Amino acid sequence: MPKKICISVIGSGDDELNPQIAKIANEVGREIASRGAVLLCGGLGGVMAEAAKGAKENGGLTIGILPGEDPDSANPFIDISLPTGLGFARNVLVAYSGDAVIAVSGSLGTLSEISYALLKKKPVIGIHTWNLEQLSGRMSSCVDGVISCEMQRRRWKEPLLS
Repeated sequence: MPKKICISVIGSGDDELNPQIAKIANEVGREIASRGAVLLCGGLGGVMAEAAKGAKENGGLTIGILPGEDPDSANPFIDISLPTGLGFARNVLVAYSGDAVIAVSGSLGTLSEISYALLKKKPVIGIHTWNLEQLSGRMSSCVDGVISCEMQRRRWKEPLLS
């Protein structure tokens, strides 16, 4: 059986998401599932929960790499809960474990995950998040795979997210 592609979705853990960000995260999850990939995330709320919900609504498999030790702390849309007890250090695992990373919104935790992904030369897609083009200028040896959705959308016949 061929290896499944895993896509890490990172972003704000705030449960009070802007409705536009929540919709985008959900659509990202749905798209990952529709392409047969596995959604991997930090397993908690906010963007992580919305993306996992979207994947589950579309028949996808979800994995949550949790900061704490309680597997039941995962959001209800996580199929495989991996408690680490590592706190924010689990961000390294989230960033390294995906074949690519999609960042939706987010704050400093998201920035750390983006940085780890870039250091590993993972493709990074940013949607309403940190300025990846500015980061790429500072980390030029690491950023062959940076994609800003706002730039790429113009190249496609259909937008990634409607």
